[in-house]
Amino acid sequence: MGSIKLENVSKSFGEATVIPSIDLEINDGEFVVFVGPSGCGKSTLLRLIAGLEDVSGGRILIDGKDATDTAPADRGLAMVFQSYALYPHMSVRSNIGFPLKMAGIDKTEIDRKVDDAARILNLTDYLDRKPRQLSGGQRQRVAIGRAIVRSPECFLFDEPLSNLDAALRVNMRLEISELHQQLNATSIYVTHDQIEAMTMADKIVVLNKGRIEQVGSPLDLYRNPANLFVAGFIGSPKMNLISGQTAQGYGAPTIGIRPEHVTLSTEGGTWMGKVAVAEHLGSDTFLHITVDGIGQITARAGGEFAAKSGDTVYVSPDPNRIHRFNEKGLAV
Repeated sequence: MGSIKLENVSKSFGEATVIPSIDLEINDGEFVVFVGPSGCGKSTLLRLIAGLEDVSGGRILIDGKDATDTAPADRGLAMVFQSYALYPHMSVRSNIGFPLKMAGIDKTEIDRKVDDAARILNLTDYLDRKPRQLSGGQRQRVAIGRAIVRSPECFLFDEPLSNLDAALRVNMRLEISELHQQLNATSIYVTHDQIEAMTMADKIVVLNKGRIEQVGSPLDLYRNPANLFVAGFIGSPKMNLISGQTAQGYGAPTIGIRPEHVTLSTEGGTWMGKVAVAEHLGSDTFLHITVDGIGQITARAGGEFAAKSGDTVYVSPDPNRIHRFNEKGLAV
């Protein structure tokens, strides 16, 4: 079991309130991603769950039991840090088995668990190496292996891929997702990268200034953002948000349309504009178009769409894909 429940959890550092009040349920076996901009409180929330920070108010329940004042080592959780936190003088085998050695586990059992974790993570051939002899992705796998051997109720990942280059991040995303399916353990993953959130999560928790803006599956948040913040944060490139007279013509103070939900033409359409920047990425082309009275619109086209800076194009939003937001910024 690995369910976690937060009841009215708050956190302050002196006079500064980082998390005013959060209620959240994480079900056994879920892969939950905390996502939001820098300073939104996502890492602090993870540290509260881990017991590395004390809550200022509220309760944390793990498998239905109050763990608010339980020591980190006794919560049945294992944390994987952004910095790997490996011991440079130890071999991979010793790094992975270290928490079991500290717990007084028999050496035969430690070796068995380390070998199992190494097999799962494709580290068997590297067990006698030191961390300095490994790539960044391999070091991260060692850190994950050290968590696996503890057989935790829940894995806690604190931006584990942020130190890796782009190609390695993609590979590690796949590896962590496959690992989650294999182990079927609850996972809580913190990132500022909404692409990681969209591709990995069963459930996304969008945080802003210490508050939860919306909780839901990746497609729920993409299709039905609850407010302007979520609309502008989820999706890459982000949703076009338009206000003023144009929005009022569609029956709302603010409207949103995703770049993939507009049609481009050189012949005619709803809005005329000039291409400010054209990004040709092969399979896709992203055009950043300046439209009089609206501002800049980002449109997604096929990779073969020929356009360059300065060209005149017409942008037509799909009327069935327009999102409307009221004066308070809430979806209507």
